[in-house]
Amino acid sequence: MLTNQTTTTYFDHLMKRLSSRTALIGVVGLGYVGLPLAVEHASAGFDVIGLDDNLSKVDKVNRGENYIPDVDSNLLKELTQEGRLRGVRDYQALTEADVIIICVPTPLTTNKEPDLSYILAVADKVRKIMRPGQLIALESTTYPGTTEEVLQPILETSGLKIGVEFFLAFSPERVNPGDPVYKTHNTPKLVGGVTAQCRQAAEVLYQQSITRVIPVSSPRVAELSKVFENTYRAVNIALVNELALLCDRMQLDVWEVLEAAGTKPFGIQIFQPGPGVGGHCIPLDPFYLSWKAREYDFPTRFIELAGEINLRMPYFVVDKVSRAMNRRRKAVNGSRVLLLGVAYKKDIDDERESPALKVFELLEQQGAHVQFHDPYVPVVKPHTFFSRQIRSVALTEELVESQDCVVITTDHSCIDYEWVVNHSALVVDSRNATKELAQRENVVRL
Repeated sequence: MLTNQTTTTYFDHLMKRLSSRTALIGVVGLGYVGLPLAVEHASAGFDVIGLDDNLSKVDKVNRGENYIPDVDSNLLKELTQEGRLRGVRDYQALTEADVIIICVPTPLTTNKEPDLSYILAVADKVRKIMRPGQLIALESTTYPGTTEEVLQPILETSGLKIGVEFFLAFSPERVNPGDPVYKTHNTPKLVGGVTAQCRQAAEVLYQQSITRVIPVSSPRVAELSKVFENTYRAVNIALVNELALLCDRMQLDVWEVLEAAGTKPFGIQIFQPGPGVGGHCIPLDPFYLSWKAREYDFPTRFIELAGEINLRMPYFVVDKVSRAMNRRRKAVNGSRVLLLGVAYKKDIDDERESPALKVFELLEQQGAHVQFHDPYVPVVKPHTFFSRQIRSVALTEELVESQDCVVITTDHSCIDYEWVVNHSALVVDSRNATKELAQRENVVRL
């Protein structure tokens, strides 16, 4: 530990340890962002401490047991056995760390406002154990200004001077769970530092384990860039979802319309409609941006409208189910309905903010007896937007044949949809998983 050193010494000492990969790195939060990042830094040669309040995650890391699909299980076990990566729960373990990377959730409140409680809790603990010469990097997605307006003042209560005795940067996570091509190491990394030296230190850190690092002028630029990326997706998904609503009214096949439009080789990027949006970014980030914009008396009407449309889609799916059953002289009330998939997208085990859960809830409110099958999500635990625990049921011929309606809410690749259609009285498909079976009388698509 360095004490009573000049500004240049603190910075140069940190840069030397980063570039030589002898720095000790602490990663706070071992979820979908933190664990893959910890593994990347450890595989690059750093010693890494992974901190999480969840004892189960810490114990699994220390046993070399993987729980994140995008992490190589063999690599994780190898790194833990070599002592390159270890899990802890005590913040005192971060005292000797040269780098502390914060990867905690940033959800919304029930009123759709930013919830920074996780960041605030971590910041309060980190400020108490900080020492001169450390780099603090925030990766949690949040509104522009969080790093400098919220995190920086808390850390400065440690008595250390930013850009002199400690360094602070924002580098947004860009995780796309289940992506077969883009993982943590080969997804370009944005870096914005509070001072020039903060930016340089963060840039050198990430250059050791990420293929391409892109420095920007400030944390606010990096913060806004991240929320814009997902707002772009949310807006375009809303556009195509509204097209689906229109096509339903016009009795046109939205999937055929999109396929036809997609034949143009320029000027258009095709997004897919569905039962809504889910995950840890797209449903949340536009609200972070619009909330911050109100501070500047700037109404983000376009963004807020997109959010309204996407939030409406689970209601549309349930309406589609109701109409399809009515045509068969059946009521939703008292019917048996099976949802196929509660993960927010195909082939992953993450049900955060999944529109399928809203569909589940709405169908139950109308009196249906609802079950779900998801090969990736064995159980959904109670959380902010879903009040009770539900478990996946086995997908058997007997189960499917006993249902009044099967609703495809997540199009997992491992499910045989032709088999499902063959054994179902009615299939309502919100994901176009039954494209090749669309002419069947018992199939209704979005």
